[in-house]
Amino acid sequence: MALLEVDGISLKFGGILALDELGFVTETGEICSLIGPNGAGKTTLFNCISRIYRPQRGSIRFAGRELLRLPPHRVARAGVGRTFQNLALFPALSVVDNVMAGAFSRGHGGVWADAFRPPGVARRERRLRTEALDLLDRLSLGHLATRPAADLPYGTLKRIEIARALASHPRLLMLDEPAAGLTHSEVDELATTIHQIRDEFELTVLLVEHNMAMVMAISDRVVVLDLGSKLAEGTPAEVVADPLVVQAYLGVTT
Repeated sequence: MALLEVDGISLKFGGILALDELGFVTETGEICSLIGPNGAGKTTLFNCISRIYRPQRGSIRFAGRELLRLPPHRVARAGVGRTFQNLALFPALSVVDNVMAGAFSRGHGGVWADAFRPPGVARRERRLRTEALDLLDRLSLGHLATRPAADLPYGTLKRIEIARALASHPRLLMLDEPAAGLTHSEVDELATTIHQIRDEFELTVLLVEHNMAMVMAISDRVVVLDLGSKLAEGTPAEVVADPLVVQAYLGVTT
């Protein structure tokens, strides 16, 4: 069953065509990877799905609901969580407070509640902290809960950002280059973590990644982009054998 349906998405920045009639479907429960050379449009598509950008044409449906009709904050509430290419954590906050920040995307506190903190808000914050601590434990990060994010190594921060995205209770988790800057052992650990959270949290994962070894190891399906268009789509074995994909990556034909 399709969870995410991208249909005919086109986006221009001035005279630059960033996405060109792009379309594909992500099935419920799968790990679908978007790959392609730099500038292919992968992160641009993520930004369209999460409503940072608004395409000029096309449709993006999530569980049958048109995302392009929603404001950005409602996309998270609809069940779409994401990480970013560059870490977007709060360095001065503790790890658990960073994770809790993801949970607030589900809330409706408002200015009055933030300012005057009635008893219901305090109870909700205690519940969110308990949930965040549980998430950290499940990702083997519980021992770092009270540490400031600024004190931690880069690979650990990547996992904390995933925990924060999970705190929003997504059905679709979008990971934007989570392996960038990681060591070989950290990439292996990350691959295991992505499989673990897909199964344990019953998620669908949409992954943008340049580490082809990880992509081929964990993906159910791969969509290849080039210059904003879909170049190929299929299983990892099908994609890696496609002459158009080889040409796009290596500049040669098979």
